[in-house]
Amino acid sequence: MTGEAVPPLARSTLDRAAHRRTDPEWLAEAWERARVLVLDSTDHGRALVRGTGAPPELVLIGSGELPEVPRSVPMFLGVEPDGVPVFAVDAPLPARPDARAVSLREVGHLLADRDAGIFTTAVALLNWHLRHGYSASTGHPTQVDEAGWSRIDPGGDRAWPRTDPAMIVLVHDGVDGPEGRCLLGNNATWPRTPGQRRFSCLAGYIEPGESAEAAVLREVREEVGVGVTSIAYAGSQSWPFPGSLMLGFLARADADEPVRVDPAEIAEARWFTRREIGVALAGEVVDVGEGERLVLPPPSSIALFLVHRWLDGHC
Repeated sequence: MTGEAVPPLARSTLDRAAHRRTDPEWLAEAWERARVLVLDSTDHGRALVRGTGAPPELVLIGSGELPEVPRSVPMFLGVEPDGVPVFAVDAPLPARPDARAVSLREVGHLLADRDAGIFTTAVALLNWHLRHGYSASTGHPTQVDEAGWSRIDPGGDRAWPRTDPAMIVLVHDGVDGPEGRCLLGNNATWPRTPGQRRFSCLAGYIEPGESAEAAVLREVREEVGVGVTSIAYAGSQSWPFPGSLMLGFLARADADEPVRVDPAEIAEARWFTRREIGVALAGEVVDVGEGERLVLPPPSSIALFLVHRWLDGHC
């Protein structure tokens, strides 16, 4: 999936070539000629990029260039358009004077489609392995299998990577032009930064037996006490911190309906005009009280993608 009208971490050019995951002979040969992304799990899954401009370039090395034995077996990510296979390993980052260590949160939105897809998939897969060293069914230790795409215990009980579905919604009043408004919240669990207050879209996990649209209705009502209509799907992206799939929506609400926040979830929620959001995106100050300025969601998040969709009139 490529192009500008998709969330930043939903971009990729990689062929996952899933049929190769159970072919040990092909995998062994592929490893010898592979491009390898090194992730350091002891450093929050950071990887190396080179270049100070946009886009920075993800550093991939040959399998024979690894400075030491990886902590993980190679995880097969897929095959590039030029036919070269790509793997990821958990290992200390190699010393590269022309490169710097970064997290996916920092650079995901800046990377080209190819690198965004590789980095996002690798982080999601690594985080799943780090959390599933034991079988949820038997409690026995598990080992990596299928080139990193499953884990199996001594009795043959197998588990595959899972993601937790979550909804995120930009609630708006349906009004066109600069005075149209959106409803954003400040999460009660976010750390406070002096002089700043971050507001973002409302979000929550989809519960068992629930549709994504039903979760939108429930979460908005629970968190800010308003009802929504005209729920429209806008896109999705992986959020591998540690393992979510964010389903993005736009929905309409009556701006005259009282906002009543659940203080366990939301510290504050308020309506912002398109004019205010545009000013904040331009780096200028929007006062939110107590000497603090409005801070919007980070660029790699689907939340900011939804804000831009609404800002540009796609609702």
